[in-house]
Amino acid sequence: MRPILKINLTTQKTELYNVPPDWQRDYLGGSSLAARMLYDHLTPDLDPLSPEAPLLFLTGPLTGTAGPAVGRFVICGRSPATGLWAESNCGGFWGPELCKAGFDGLWMTGRADHPVYLWLQNGHVNLQDADHLWGLGTAQTQEAVLAELESRGKPRVAVIGPAGESQIPFALILTDHGRVAGRTGLGAVMGSKNLKAIAVQGDHPIQVNAAYAPLRAAANRALRDDNMSLVLRDLGSASGADYFDYLGDMPKKYFQSGVFDGAEKMTGAAMAETILTGVKACHACVIACGRVIHLDDVDDRKGPEYETIVGFGPNLLIDDLPFAARMGVLCDSYGMDTISLSNTLGLVFSLFETGIISEVDTNGLALNWGDTEVVETLVHQTAQGEGLGLLIGRGARALARHFSVEDQAVQVNGLEVPYHDPRASSGMALVYATSPRGACHNQSDYFFVDLLGHVEETLNMDAFDRHAGAEKAANVVLHQNWRTVFNALVICIFANLPPDDLLNLVNALLDTDYNLDSLIQVGERAWNLKRLINQRLGLTSADDRLPQALLEPYPDGGAADYQIPFDDLINAYYAARGWDLGTGMPTPAKLNQLDLELGH
Repeated sequence: MRPILKINLTTQKTELYNVPPDWQRDYLGGSSLAARMLYDHLTPDLDPLSPEAPLLFLTGPLTGTAGPAVGRFVICGRSPATGLWAESNCGGFWGPELCKAGFDGLWMTGRADHPVYLWLQNGHVNLQDADHLWGLGTAQTQEAVLAELESRGKPRVAVIGPAGESQIPFALILTDHGRVAGRTGLGAVMGSKNLKAIAVQGDHPIQVNAAYAPLRAAANRALRDDNMSLVLRDLGSASGADYFDYLGDMPKKYFQSGVFDGAEKMTGAAMAETILTGVKACHACVIACGRVIHLDDVDDRKGPEYETIVGFGPNLLIDDLPFAARMGVLCDSYGMDTISLSNTLGLVFSLFETGIISEVDTNGLALNWGDTEVVETLVHQTAQGEGLGLLIGRGARALARHFSVEDQAVQVNGLEVPYHDPRASSGMALVYATSPRGACHNQSDYFFVDLLGHVEETLNMDAFDRHAGAEKAANVVLHQNWRTVFNALVICIFANLPPDDLLNLVNALLDTDYNLDSLIQVGERAWNLKRLINQRLGLTSADDRLPQALLEPYPDGGAADYQIPFDDLINAYYAARGWDLGTGMPTPAKLNQLDLELGH
């Protein structure tokens, strides 16, 4: 590995940190290695927004190698939203540029005494004044930093918006053409350090060996022509929206309804037929799932992902795709996660409908489902800390607690549930309840297994009915471990590579001798380590649960009448993990099996 650059923003001192070789072998990189690096630093008394809190940007061993969908990096720390382990995965070009600048990571601590941005070029570090950037949106900030540095290189820039400055707990970090580290609120951590942006530029070539190059080329050719890649290129991440709607996987009316007449207007196909003008790809990616759209008042901007379309669409009983696209652009500009914000808005509309929130709480606003004007007003109020937006900006769990109805917030451990309903895919019930960062569909996109039959037979995965119960728990465990390998490498989960091909790429590049079992064990080791971190931060087995709304059957739609057998699922999951059935934590025997040595 290249060294990690440690920067204390309080003292402005820097030092190089070299990752121990055995950690590289046991964790590979990405969020898995980040968990090992931060293990000793994430303590119960650590305020996520304090100067002492770490903010770690880390690449993976494949980042920037022009391999299949490997232009990614991760950002990790302690979440201000959940108080637990935080990680967020991001594409674009920033990660490869950091490698070309000579580093595999940036480890930030401290707090600058005024707003600054970091300018890192080929190993040279400078802190630049950012007072004039404070308050600007993300796109404006990127443009301003690029203009200031125009004569000194062509950097890639990661930025926060006003939401990060205000330390809203679902603030994001944005880079390049709208790629975001969206979840767990690490934009707020960056804002708490008075760090507005990080610009990186490097000229060091990323070397690959002779064994890796032909495998990389073959993998890219196969991935380019893969059916999933073709669909994603044509229709984006919302390519499956019609099918998800049919099966009851797409939530409507804040997870209360299985049908919505306007759902067919809120899909990747509808976007392709109306507002889509082109596609964009991350570094060296042959899939190109990114959307470029044109609206009357928004031209050549990033189009919405599936989650944004559903969050600002059927979730709020809205069937206006251009509106959802505008809200995506607006949230990106403010620097707010669209999943958490739209989820919390759904909660607010639901509480208004049942009379728990009144016009006294909304300053006269009537919150009627489907009212786009009111939704946009609330987005602005949230970013600006005004009116009901002050409460919305605290997230769904905190808002529900304020009104003494915490059980009505559709969240897990403080992270709002995304828009793949576990009543359509029972495996997702376990995924949401046990994810180390709260409800998350990227720690395991098991809905692809349940709904599309995407079973990796070479991993000894079995096929189960989408509404099967405890018998699929071991399958979910295996899928989580495999996706943790992806998050370590760091490779996009849209890269539909045969496991053996990915294994060969890793061994060729790193000159290692992993087999599939030992590679999967790297994922299992990291999953268990994150569990230990969360246990230290206060997580117990009582937190491994779903919100009440998801335990109630839908009255209609493609998942009607199905009730998740959650108790059976979670008990089988603990057994499959080798965790203590009482505490839900890794046993000494499991830690010994994984060689999970946590000494300094």
